[in-house]
Amino acid sequence: MSNPVVTHQPGAGGYGTNVQTGEWSTGLCNCCSDILVCAIGCLCPIALDCYTAKKYGENCCLGCVPGGMTAMRTHMRLTYGIQGTICNDALMTFCCGLFETCRMAREIRIRNGEVTL
Repeated sequence: MSNPVVTHQPGAGGYGTNVQTGEWSTGLCNCCSDILVCAIGCLCPIALDCYTAKKYGENCCLGCVPGGMTAMRTHMRLTYGIQGTICNDALMTFCCGLFETCRMAREIRIRNGEVTL
């Protein structure tokens, strides 16, 4: 019995708009570009953390763990090919927490095809 030979590597898949650019699909302050995310974030930021973690496929409690959103942002950035550093991830989630969580939730929804720009 012989092993199959791989002749080409799998492609990038069917992600959203900015797969090849290395950038987030929306800016940090584009909160109102997705009304659902904006509303959840304004009414209950912890619920947005849980919603974002769940949509990304993580345990919904990740948003309640110190450093959890930083770890998720780092993983999301690496998965989606977005440029940055772990230090930047920590600064963004610490200094711009709600805005950054909104951007992460929008990114997931855009890449899942739930929202268009």
